[in-house]
Amino acid sequence: ATPPTKSPTAPPEETPTTASTTMPPSSTTSSGTPWTTTTVPGSTTSTPTTSSTSVPTPTYTTIIPSPGTSAFWAVICFPFFLKQTTKTTPPGHTLSTPTTSATLSTITVTTTSGPSSPQSTPSSTVSVPSVSTSPTPVTTSGTTPTVAFTTTSGTTSSSFTISIATTTSTTVETLSPGSASTSGPNATSTAVTTTGSESWWLCNCTKAICIEDNIVQVIPIICNPPPKPTCTNGLSPVPVIDEDGCCWHWECDCYCTGWGDPHYMTFDGLYYSYQGNCTYVLVEEINKKVDNFGVYIDNYHCDARDVVSCPRTLIVRHETQEVRMTTVKPNTLQVEVTVNNQLVALPYKKFGVSIYESGINRVVEIPELKMNVTYNGLSFSVRMPYSLFGNNTQGQCGTCNNNTADDCMLPDGNIAENCETMADHWQVVDPSKPQCSPGLVPTGSPSTTPTEPCKESSICKLLLESVFKPCHEFVQPEKYYAACVFDSCILPDLDLECSSLQIYAATCADQGVCIDWRGHTDGVCSHECPPGKEYRACGPIKETTCKSSHQNETSTKQVEGCFCPNGTMLYDSGVDVCVKTCGCVGVDMIPREFGEKFTVDCQDCICLEGEHGIICQPHVCGEQNKITCDGEGLYEVTEVNPEDSCCPLVTCKCNTSLCTAKVPKCSLGFEVHSYIPSGQCCPVYQCVPKGVCVHQSAEFLPNSSVYVDKCQNCVCTNEVNISTQLNIISCEPVPCNTYCKPGFEIKPVKGECCGRCVQTKCIINTANSAELILSPGEFKNDPTNNCTIYSCVDVHDQLISSTSEITCPAFNEESCKPGTIAFLPNGCCKTCAPVDSRTPCSVRQREDFIVHKGCRSVDRVVMTECEGTCGTFALYSAEANSMDHSCSCCRETATTEKQVVLKCPNGHSISHKYMYVESCSCQDTECRIPGSNESHSREEHDQASSLNRIKRAISLTSK
Repeated sequence: ATPPTKSPTAPPEETPTTASTTMPPSSTTSSGTPWTTTTVPGSTTSTPTTSSTSVPTPTYTTIIPSPGTSAFWAVICFPFFLKQTTKTTPPGHTLSTPTTSATLSTITVTTTSGPSSPQSTPSSTVSVPSVSTSPTPVTTSGTTPTVAFTTTSGTTSSSFTISIATTTSTTVETLSPGSASTSGPNATSTAVTTTGSESWWLCNCTKAICIEDNIVQVIPIICNPPPKPTCTNGLSPVPVIDEDGCCWHWECDCYCTGWGDPHYMTFDGLYYSYQGNCTYVLVEEINKKVDNFGVYIDNYHCDARDVVSCPRTLIVRHETQEVRMTTVKPNTLQVEVTVNNQLVALPYKKFGVSIYESGINRVVEIPELKMNVTYNGLSFSVRMPYSLFGNNTQGQCGTCNNNTADDCMLPDGNIAENCETMADHWQVVDPSKPQCSPGLVPTGSPSTTPTEPCKESSICKLLLESVFKPCHEFVQPEKYYAACVFDSCILPDLDLECSSLQIYAATCADQGVCIDWRGHTDGVCSHECPPGKEYRACGPIKETTCKSSHQNETSTKQVEGCFCPNGTMLYDSGVDVCVKTCGCVGVDMIPREFGEKFTVDCQDCICLEGEHGIICQPHVCGEQNKITCDGEGLYEVTEVNPEDSCCPLVTCKCNTSLCTAKVPKCSLGFEVHSYIPSGQCCPVYQCVPKGVCVHQSAEFLPNSSVYVDKCQNCVCTNEVNISTQLNIISCEPVPCNTYCKPGFEIKPVKGECCGRCVQTKCIINTANSAELILSPGEFKNDPTNNCTIYSCVDVHDQLISSTSEITCPAFNEESCKPGTIAFLPNGCCKTCAPVDSRTPCSVRQREDFIVHKGCRSVDRVVMTECEGTCGTFALYSAEANSMDHSCSCCRETATTEKQVVLKCPNGHSISHKYMYVESCSCQDTECRIPGSNESHSREEHDQASSLNRIKRAISLTSK
C-alpha cells in the first residue's frame, strides 16, 4: 500500500507529460476593453512536440510589478485551454490588445523545441497596452530557455531572467510599474521572492524556482504511470490523487468483512472464524486522530447449543453520534437503524454522518473520512482509505498495512498466535452483557468441529462452479467456500451458508463483477421483495429517483436488492414509492400526477410542479340540516359520512339501556311482544297469547299430544277458550278389552286404566278333549267315567287342578247274593254288601299328589288314612235328666313321619314332611254339647268342607 511512482492526475489513463492548468478569467485593461487574438502574418501553425505528447502553446501570462522597486513578481501560467472570453492562440499567432498612453515594459520569452531548428521555430507575441516597447531577445542554452524582463520606470531600468524548462518560444509584454491595469484574480497572487533558492507553485502542476540574480526557473511536474501493486486481501488496488493534486498513485483500500456465524476477513485478507457472544472492537485507531471514532460488533449465540454466534448489531461511533444497525429478526435481512438510541428513518444525514439504503444493505458513510460501513443482518463490511488509516487500525479487523503478519495484534501491541485468541481480547463494556468484561481471562471457545464427517452442502459447491466463475480471477473463492461448509455442518437448519454466497457475491460486485446466484439455490437463498418492487442481483448503489434523475451518476459498482420495475423509478430516497411519472407523493404514499386534485387527511390538495409540490387547504363541508334527538333513549352521535369521510354526519342513535320501561313477565301460554313506535327509541311491551295449550306448567303446541293421565288420550286443539285465551285440550278415554275366554274374568289392575283377564277357575281338559271348568273347591266326575274325579283348589290365589282315579278292589260278582250287587257311593266300584252295611275302622291307602304352599309332589304319593264306623250313640238319662253321649272315632294308633320332594312353580324344590298312618282303631272322644262354640266349629268345618269332600270322594276308592 506504499505509494509507488507518481502518475498524472487522470488515473489510470495515460496523460501528457506536461501538467495542465486552469485558465483564470480574461483580463482587461483599465479602459475595460478585453483582449482579442490576432494572427501574425507569416507565422506558422505547426505545434511543437515532446517525445510523445503535444505541448500546448502558452497563451496567457500575467506580470505584476512590485511597487517601489524595479523588480517584478512574476506568475507565469501555461494552460491547455483558454477559458471564458480568452481564446487559444495557435502557434504563430499573436494576442494583442488596444494600446494606451501608459508606460510599458516588455518581456520577451523565447523557447526552442528540442534542438534548435531554424526551419520551424514557432513563436507568439502577447501585446498589452503600451506607449513604448523594447523587445529584448532571449538566449537559450540547450533546451532551457531564458526570459529577460526589461522594465522602464522613469529613468531607471532593471531586468531579470526567467528560465523555463519547456521547449516553446513566447514573447511577453508587461505593464510598467506605474500603469493602471487590472488582471483579475491573478492580480493578488503570492509575490515571488527573487533571492536565495526558494520555490513555489505557480498554477496547477507548474513549479517556479528562484535561481539567482533575478533568474526564475519554471518546471512543469512530469507524472509517469506507476506500476500496479498486489493487494494481500486479493482485491484490486485503487488509484488515489497525490496531495499536490498533480499525479496519482495506487493504494490497497482497508476492506474488512464478516458473515455467517461469524467468519472474518481482515483488512489485509486474513480469514478466521470466531464464536464469541460479547461486544467487540472491529476497528479503532491506534493513534487517535478522529474524536470518538470506532466500529464495534455485538454477537450472540444463534443456536440452542450455544456453540456458534452470529452478528446482531453493528455499531459505528463518530464524534457525537452513535449509529446502531440491529437485526430485527435473527438470520434475516430485516435491519433497523438508531442514532443515539433513537430510531431514525432513512436516508439520514447529520453532523457529517450519512445513512442510507443500498440494495439489501444499510450503509453508514462518513464523507470526511472517505469510509463506509454496510450491514444487512447476515454480513457486514468496513471500507476505509489507506491514505487516512494505513498502519493506524486495530481490533478484530486487524492492522491495515497490506501485511497479514500483524493482523492478530492484541491491545497491548503483541501478536497473538491466531486471530481466534486475538478476537477474545477486544471485548468492550456492554451493560446488556454483564458476563462480558474487558480484562477477564477469555474462556476457551467451544469446539465446532463436527463429531462425524459432514457432507458439504450443494449450495456451497456453487462457489466453485460456473455460477461464480466470472469472479474467480478477481476474488479467490476458497475462504468463502470453507466458511460455507463450516456453517452447513455446524448449523444445518439455519441456512447460514447463504451468507457466504452473499458476501462473496457482494465482494465480486465491489470488484465490478455481478453474479446473479440466488436462482441457483432451489429457493433456499431466495429473497422476497415487497409489493411494487422486483429483485435484481445487479442494481445501482443509489437508485435513481425523481429528485436525483438529472444528476450524473458515475459509479459503476452495483449491489443486489429490491428495485423499482423497469419503466418506473423511486420517487425519492426517503419515499419508498415507485412511480411512472415524477409527480407528487403525499403522506398517503400514493403517486399523483401534476395537476391532479385529491383529498387526503381532510385537506383538499393539488399536485403542482415546482418546489412545494403538493398544496393543500382545509376541506370545506356542505351545510347539514339541524336535527334534534328528543324522546326517551335517543342521543346525538357523530359518524362517518360514507360519501365524504371528512364531513361527519350528526344522527340520532338509540340506546335502549336508557329506557325505563321494564319487560313484563308473562304467564304460561303468553309471550312478550314489543314494538317501537315510529320516531321513538324505547319499545312498548304487552303479553299476547302464543296459541298453545297449558297443562301442569307446560305448554303444548296445537295438534300435539297432552298427557293428562294414562287412562285418557288428550290432544291440544286449535280451539281457543275465550275467557283464558288459551287453546282447549280435548280428551277421550283409553279403549279397554271387555272379553275374556272361559275361566277368565276381567279384574281391575292397580295403576292401570283397563282391567286384565285373570283366571278365576280351573280349566281341565278331559280324556275325550272336552273342556271342564271348575270353580275353586269344586270337583266333578268325568262325564264319561265316574272313576275319574276332577277337582280345583285355590291355594294362596293360585288355582291348582287335580285329576283322581278311583281304583276299585277286586270284585267277584258270583260271590254276591243275587240282588245285592250295587255301586258304592263313588259311583265307580261295585260291591255285594248292602249299601248301608257298616265298615269296621281300619287303615285305608290311596295315591295322590301332595300340595303344600303352592308346591306339588312330582309323582303320586301313597298316603294312608283311618276310616270306618265306631260305636257312637246319644241316650236320655232319666237319672241325670239329660242326654248321655258316647262318642267313639276311628283314629290312628300308630304313625310314622315320611318326607317327599315338592316342585314349586318358580322351579325350586323343597323337602316336605307328612304323616303316614300305620294302624287305626276306634277311640273314645269327648262329645261336645251344642252351644256357643258350635257356630265357630261349624265355620271351621264349612271352610274345610270342600277339601274334605274331595278327599272323601277319593277315599271311597277303598270301599
